[in-house]
Amino acid sequence: MTDNITFWILAVCFWLSAGIIFYSYVVFPLILSLLSKNKTLTSKKYSKSDDLPFVSILISAFNEEDVIENKIHSIFKTSYPLHKIEVLVGSDASTDNTDAIIRKLLKQYTRLRFFSFKTRRGKGNVINDLFERSNGEILLLTDANVILEKNTIFELVKYFKDETIGLTDTRMINTNLKKSGISYQERAYITREVYIKHNESILWGTMMGPFGGCFAIRKELYSRVPPNFLVDDFYINMKILEKGYKCINNLNAKVYENIPSKLGDQFRRKIRIATGNFQNLRAFYKLLSHSKKGLAFCFISHKILRWLGPFFIILAFISNFILALYNDLYFYLFILHCILLILPIVDYFLRKLNFNINILRFITHFYSMNISLLTGFFKSFKSIKTNVWKPTKRS
Repeated sequence: MTDNITFWILAVCFWLSAGIIFYSYVVFPLILSLLSKNKTLTSKKYSKSDDLPFVSILISAFNEEDVIENKIHSIFKTSYPLHKIEVLVGSDASTDNTDAIIRKLLKQYTRLRFFSFKTRRGKGNVINDLFERSNGEILLLTDANVILEKNTIFELVKYFKDETIGLTDTRMINTNLKKSGISYQERAYITREVYIKHNESILWGTMMGPFGGCFAIRKELYSRVPPNFLVDDFYINMKILEKGYKCINNLNAKVYENIPSKLGDQFRRKIRIATGNFQNLRAFYKLLSHSKKGLAFCFISHKILRWLGPFFIILAFISNFILALYNDLYFYLFILHCILLILPIVDYFLRKLNFNINILRFITHFYSMNISLLTGFFKSFKSIKTNVWKPTKRS
């Protein structure tokens, strides 16, 4: 009798854990896709002939000598009226030629403003300072290595004619793809994320976090990022949802960013993001009881269940291991489980021999992402005093 109860408890643990992972990555996106089918963003929009709002573009830069000039040129090639924008760049105690390059560009662009900070404090703190110095009705927050299209600024701003919208996000298009690294897999993941967020936007205006490299918000809705928070964009997004406004993604607001190809670079980046995710979970768990339609559903299904994914993976493995001692079905499932865990090791050695097999790399990507989530969970309990981090190499 006791063995029977143990078996069924373990079986429930296994199938529930596996089901939650499958739900978050497969079923939830499918539900959104079906609900949003044949629907589009229907908010009021500005036309280019309207009196458009003034936009402050905020850039925090640290050692961006390779990209900062192209970035600033891409902004001023915009179709948006130039007398309606200002660009504020804050150098976070850069030690390369970033400051010199920006000072040279000051002579070319009168709407460019530069602030050189002598102490490195991290992106969020620089953006907080630039916010205080900005004059725009709309703030556009963007990274130095993200390149804008001619119409990007207008596409970000046009939906702010609808007073219920507090934040608009871009569609990120990845460049610098290499078969030898993880970039194709990361592009596939990010592209899918963009469409999930777009469907959340269409249905309820509850997009779960913008692409941090370029998004726009109403200035009066900006919330200063805490000095130790590692994922500032998600914090800003959730604060806006908390106030009852909508956050949306516009697929026509295109930007370009190169993806670091090395697995190690992506892994370190994802640990930082994961640590920040758990900071944000503790800050915004009360939104699970928020009255805004769709908010709790998207927060749980899209974010929280994924963030807890490594624990469900571990629980599924342990329960499967014990169940394999009782039942042939679970024995064969456990063999399959072990094969999946071994495949990233196989992929590692094949990569050393210059063999790149896409399906293996996707499995590697999935497990590395969940290991980074697990690492970030434990790091989030440590005393995090600053949001300074080592950026991945730009090109």
